[in-house]
Amino acid sequence: MPKEKKTLLDFWEEQMRQSHTASNYFFRKSPSHYHMMLLVMSAHKENKKLSVEELKTKLFKTSRPKSALIITEACEKGFFRLEKTSTDQRIKNIIPSESFVEEFNEYLNTLKNISY
Repeated sequence: MPKEKKTLLDFWEEQMRQSHTASNYFFRKSPSHYHMMLLVMSAHKENKKLSVEELKTKLFKTSRPKSALIITEACEKGFFRLEKTSTDQRIKNIIPSESFVEEFNEYLNTLKNISY
């Protein structure tokens, strides 16, 4: 295999070496963390609004208090931000930060370019 081609194993090992970096580590803490990331990014990619309450409901096998803690921590770390809706100030939508969107897109591009 040519040296310049990246394998899935190479990619995984590289990701683990970066596990100390914030989002890489944070969203691999548990299946709930990873599922949350996928739900938020899926809504973002589809230009759909995702409220905090909808996200809490969609996270499987995660209590609402635990979901709230993960959401709060993701916002504190700057991966997501909350945005109040103009129609109902009580409803907050979850929006990924620009830097996290860039990081996520880079992650997806790397995965797409992996050769076997």
